Amino acid sequence: MLMATHIVTGIGYDTVSSLLVASLLFGILHAFLRPLIFLLTLPLVVVTLGLFVLVINAGLLLLVGTLVKGFTVKGFWPAFWGALLISVLSVVLNTLTGTGDGRLRVRRTRDKKPANRGGDGPVIDV
Repeated sequence: MLMATHIVTGIGYDTVSSLLVASLLFGILHAFLRPLIFLLTLPLVVVTLGLFVLVINAGLLLLVGTLVKGFTVKGFWPAFWGALLISVLSVVLNTLTGTGDGRLRVRRTRDKKPANRGGDGPVIDV
């Protein structure tokens, strides 16, 4: 959230403690309230191919801006760009540190049973 306050115009904080409280509250809301909102707005998420999730995150950031004194979010568009930046940074940091569920593993296994080359194939009784 610190990067969002420095990059996005319209998001700011007065003290470091207000930034920490805002980050903590955003994390809690993101963990508990976002899945409920996501479920309620699932048709919009599907129709917009997942882009509505950014609107949900922007709404949560706006909510944090109204709840935490000393942390300001001036409107929807700063909240939208801040939420987008926070999401992108989160994906990058999770990829670099190897945390999260976004890992992809491809594993090839060999058949332990050799291919049947004789005439002893499956039998079909009629």
